[in-house]
Amino acid sequence: MGHRHPFMATEPTLSNPGESAEGTAQDNSAPSCVMTFNAADPSGAGGTAGDVATLAAMGAHGLPVTTTLLMRDSAEVFDQHAVDPEAIAEQARTVLEDITIAGWKVGFLGNAEGVAAVAEVLSDYPDIPLVSYLPNLGWLDDDAATHYMESFRELILPATEVLVGNHKTLTDFLLPDWESDRPASPRELAVAAAEHGTRFVLVTGIMLPAKGSEQFIDNVLASAQGALTGEKFEMFDTAFVGAGDTLSAALAALLAAGNELQAAVGEALAFMDQSLDAGFRPGMGSVLPDRFFWAMPPAQDDTEGGEAGAPTGSEPSNDPSEGKGKPAQRRVH
Repeated sequence: MGHRHPFMATEPTLSNPGESAEGTAQDNSAPSCVMTFNAADPSGAGGTAGDVATLAAMGAHGLPVTTTLLMRDSAEVFDQHAVDPEAIAEQARTVLEDITIAGWKVGFLGNAEGVAAVAEVLSDYPDIPLVSYLPNLGWLDDDAATHYMESFRELILPATEVLVGNHKTLTDFLLPDWESDRPASPRELAVAAAEHGTRFVLVTGIMLPAKGSEQFIDNVLASAQGALTGEKFEMFDTAFVGAGDTLSAALAALLAAGNELQAAVGEALAFMDQSLDAGFRPGMGSVLPDRFFWAMPPAQDDTEGGEAGAPTGSEPSNDPSEGKGKPAQRRVH
């Protein structure tokens, strides 16, 4: 079954192939529905705002369930106000009684009680693929972080198809007693995740040896049997926020549309990389991914004798603020 999104346009496909032929014309053009459990992030960097933007960019319809309210800007998280766990479950069940979903995305769930509420909902739909993202929770106090991680490990990992996270974050979470001088391999992280029921890990931010002035990072999908696929990217010389939510939501959208896992991972990584390459700094903090980079008009060559729409011949800049004094008009559909 093919994917359906403007980033890599293909013919749309049925998200529910078992349905009757009646109403096929409408279903053929309908996006897959993905429910995301995540924080309300007023900066728009990640959380439900980032998930909905990513899902939309990938051609899916997002069903956002708010788990906590973050107090943050584009630089850092200051505090949170967790949503009552019963309210989390009621948000989800109200929608699930009405709409058929094809995928789950789990982000930050607020606290251990929020984790339990989400896990209870997930347990009623074991056949729907779940992509779980584990963010860096260094801003939480130690007791709250410990309880959260324990609950996530016990309740969310058994339902997870793919666990997504930064190499250091996943190492601290899955192998807290790791003492070797060498970094844990993606396979070792996958083995640890498999002990809790998770089938695959998508490990990002694996530092590779520098080549001259260039620094590359690896991103690897692995199972307990070994590495399966991945992509290496040159490291951006800037600080981003929202990259992990972007990657995991893109993967959830692709799996919901029926894409094979390894192909979906490759495409989700490419989408994240291009979103970061087109990133922008709306405030005084970090750079945010531009999930609708594909909606920008193509670059034009204004040099004498250049053809309209032809490459300029210059290397693209990694500085997201460069050339962004006046935003270009986006294409609309």
